[in-house]
Amino acid sequence: MKLLVFGQTGQVARELARRCPNGVSPVFLGRDQADLADPASCADAIAHHDCDAVINAAAWTAVDRAEAEENAATRVNGDSPGAMAHACGAKGIPFLHISTDYVFDGQGEAPFTTDHPTAPLNAYGRSKLAGEQAIRASGAHHLILRTSWVVSAHGQNFVKTMLRLGAERPALNVVADQVGGPTPAAAIADALFVAATALRDSAGGGTYHFAGAPDTSWADFARAIMAGAGFSCAVSGIPSSAYPTPAARPMNSRLDCSTLTRDFGIPRPDWHTGLAEILKELRA
Repeated sequence: MKLLVFGQTGQVARELARRCPNGVSPVFLGRDQADLADPASCADAIAHHDCDAVINAAAWTAVDRAEAEENAATRVNGDSPGAMAHACGAKGIPFLHISTDYVFDGQGEAPFTTDHPTAPLNAYGRSKLAGEQAIRASGAHHLILRTSWVVSAHGQNFVKTMLRLGAERPALNVVADQVGGPTPAAAIADALFVAATALRDSAGGGTYHFAGAPDTSWADFARAIMAGAGFSCAVSGIPSSAYPTPAARPMNSRLDCSTLTRDFGIPRPDWHTGLAEILKELRA
């Protein structure tokens, strides 16, 4: 299978490059080859590459900055995925796209199902929802994979931030009333490879959820990071109100991932295992 991937340096793109299975030949496009701020260039890249499926592993991920630059974020997260999907539809190939739990309002404590009404709390969530809507409207054979709390040994993420702060400070305050599933980027990459092969061979697709298990709070996740790293840094849980940010975060990021398991045989990954692998890689 010839796979075209938008993204080179992001967490998921790097794991896609490292974990590519036998029989898959990927081409990774960086910003110099396809700028997500230019939807037409993204569509042209698909039109001019010989590929059997396309994965969009690139996005605007600066959640707080999107509050002041929503138009730019929407162009990257909304308009360009829509253009990619149209180009895939024209070629008759599947398009796989990563979305987010931030399309929901975070109310309640029940895991969000794929058909739950969307109601983003912030500009980033609205930009990602715009991408979902554009992909569905394109009519292309697609899979939208909503995920949450992505972590890896690469780039900027919660694990690396906690390790930096834990090495510098004896104690930290971390939000304890936001709950979700930390998701290793490596597991997302593996899930995308399985889904891409399945979509190439069948008419399946649609919107799915994929998040690490078990659900936990940021504070408890931080405690697990400190313990795994052997740090003595004490973590105290605080309410979200004590740590204001430009963009409001959902309190409930739990995702019901049962349909992905049902349709593709992909279970929720254990984030404890993923965290141990990330810490091992960073120590090396």
